[in-house]
Amino acid sequence: MVDVSVADLTLDEKAALVSGADMWHTVGIDRLGIPSIMCADGPHGLRAQLDGHDHGGLLGSVPATCFPTASALASSWDPDLLHEVGVAIADEARQWGVSVVLGPGVNIKRSPLCGRNFEYVSEDPYLAGELGLALVRGLQSRGVGASVKHYAVNNQEDDRLRVSAEVDERTLREIYLPAFERIVTGGRPWTVMCAYNRVNGTYASEHHWLLTEVLRDEWGFDGVVVSDWGAVHDRPAALEGGLDWEMPPDLQRSPAAVVAAVRDGSLDESVLDRSVARMLALVERGRHVLDLDETAETAAHHELARRAAADSVVLLRNDAVGPDEGAPLLPLPASGTVAVIGEFARTPRFQGAGSSQVNPIRVDTVLDELASTLGADRVRFAAGYRLPDRHGDDPARDGELTAEAVAAAAAADTTVLMLGLPASYESEGYDRTHMDLPANQLALVEEVRTATDRLVVALVNGSTVTMQPWSDGIPALLECWLGGQAAGGAIADVLTGAAEPAGRLAETMPVRLTDIPSTINFPGEQGVVRYGEGVFVGYRAHDRLDQPVSFAFGHGLSYTTFELSDLAVTTSGDVDATPPLGAEVTVTVRNTGDRRGAHVVQCYVGDDEATVARPPRELKAFAKVWLDPGAAERVTLTLDQRAFSFWSTTHGRWAVEAGTFTIAVGSSSRDLPLTGRVTVDAPSLQPRPDRMSTLQEWVDHPESWAVLDGFLPERHLMRSATFVRFLGSFPMDTLAGFSSFGLDHTDLDALVAELHR
Repeated sequence: MVDVSVADLTLDEKAALVSGADMWHTVGIDRLGIPSIMCADGPHGLRAQLDGHDHGGLLGSVPATCFPTASALASSWDPDLLHEVGVAIADEARQWGVSVVLGPGVNIKRSPLCGRNFEYVSEDPYLAGELGLALVRGLQSRGVGASVKHYAVNNQEDDRLRVSAEVDERTLREIYLPAFERIVTGGRPWTVMCAYNRVNGTYASEHHWLLTEVLRDEWGFDGVVVSDWGAVHDRPAALEGGLDWEMPPDLQRSPAAVVAAVRDGSLDESVLDRSVARMLALVERGRHVLDLDETAETAAHHELARRAAADSVVLLRNDAVGPDEGAPLLPLPASGTVAVIGEFARTPRFQGAGSSQVNPIRVDTVLDELASTLGADRVRFAAGYRLPDRHGDDPARDGELTAEAVAAAAAADTTVLMLGLPASYESEGYDRTHMDLPANQLALVEEVRTATDRLVVALVNGSTVTMQPWSDGIPALLECWLGGQAAGGAIADVLTGAAEPAGRLAETMPVRLTDIPSTINFPGEQGVVRYGEGVFVGYRAHDRLDQPVSFAFGHGLSYTTFELSDLAVTTSGDVDATPPLGAEVTVTVRNTGDRRGAHVVQCYVGDDEATVARPPRELKAFAKVWLDPGAAERVTLTLDQRAFSFWSTTHGRWAVEAGTFTIAVGSSSRDLPLTGRVTVDAPSLQPRPDRMSTLQEWVDHPESWAVLDGFLPERHLMRSATFVRFLGSFPMDTLAGFSSFGLDHTDLDALVAELHR
């Protein structure tokens, strides 16, 4: 036990303790028996560099299980699965003496162009919060701390260390902060990692409102705030803002700057002591792993990684093929030859590039796994295209590969075409400039589809890609994401029917990049990126604009069929009372097909009478249900008052408006067969008008209109609907200055006094 108080440390030791020792360790203080503990990257697998000093992944790390990336795991919509993955990552951390794992990343996918989207969960804050919470709970159940990142509004890679994200408070509260809030209040993570960027002009590492007022004072966070690696620019200012631990330490400047600031009085030593106390508590929490002698069960973890990857595969389309409109193309038939086309089938891409890059214990390939499952005599391979990361341009060779692929497809009973994004297309450190697949892959699709009508396309990519027009008419489409070291086996399992495609999209697949409102301001200019789209991110924007999408948020098919019925919605409590407003939503889910499968029941809430701009519907609850053929289950989803709320900038709090709300239940944001409506009674949110309130606001507010109505003569202009439409946006103070209206400033003073007495 660290039996040390803050008072036992010298000023120099305090400054050292909040600065870190090196790239991965806290400072140990031998004279006081304070050990050094280690952290390591690990959003989807441990990246522990025991002897290295490299953050970018160029040096080797210990072998570890590479689980599916966050973009894949999120598509499972399965908190229990993410909890399991968290436990497994923690067990591998314990094996290597790692006390804190840097993850998960729950930044919102504001744009599909963000180069690091493969590390992030979703475009939806509710889904990101629930799944991130499950991973954190899994990690910390094994005595290994999590580091939730990157707090906050880190939604691009371009200029990420300097850019100022200009975003209003309502958008922050409704879109970019809720996932962090859910994890902090529900999971008590040991650490929260600040973002690199500025938020409304202030570096996240120095942002008192974010790090102290919101994170600690409102949400009750009691752990350590750690910097992203290199995010600190002014160490004393960061301490004042609420950042406890600088990583890696700027040993040339930071400790000395802290000591100097305390000595000259510009930094109160109590501020430093507060962070030192938190660091001592973190060391106490994490020191036990230093004494462990454990070996993780990596064989079992590989099987978990395979199951997780399969559960994350999204079956986008599965049409019947042939003149008799028989069975859907997938799963693959039990007989017949299969052409496997695509370099990704033998040279897999299974994780992203950058600080999350895991040194995998083993790697499966789709080609090997299909040959093992189907029999080598049934499988024919053609590379089809070259990967730009491995080869230079050679049009002649491209033509040869295409011809080989077309011949293989024509000779086979069924063709599986593996497409996706090469590693150079998406990475930490830079953003994408488009959403398209490589040109050589698009050309290959057009040629192969002329050779066979039994065509399956399986995608491997960390971020969404443009699906149209190349995918039109292709009978079977799978989104496999970056599925980790066991992705090859998982994809083979899904293709052959050994596993159910249990994934659902955690992000919308838009028709084109220009359909996304953030594109106008992404990635910003001259050091500023404006979040002008506000709360309309992802499906919230597409649904508000009634845009067609390639595949909707939440979409995913199964190898069986499901039916939802008997929706019931029961409300309880009252707004701003005890107990608060809540609702129970119950629905029956039935497996109407002939095999076991999974269905994700999704519940969306929309405010039918909102006086502020709100999306038509927002995800507020979900449940993943596995059912045998013919089986049914009654599913209950719980909505709390927040599910009906928006952030009121007028009142500075979450607020519910009186009126009718639509509760919609179904299989995606665009497939909601069951709807119910509830009427909510709530106190009025309209503030009492004052001198600078508009005429329209006086007319709309019942109490102020009663006061004004009692003052105005029967035929006064202000009683005219035409007059109100014409001058309704004028403040009453301005109208009082127009002597011809018969309302002067003295009259207005009297009206305001009567209204507010």
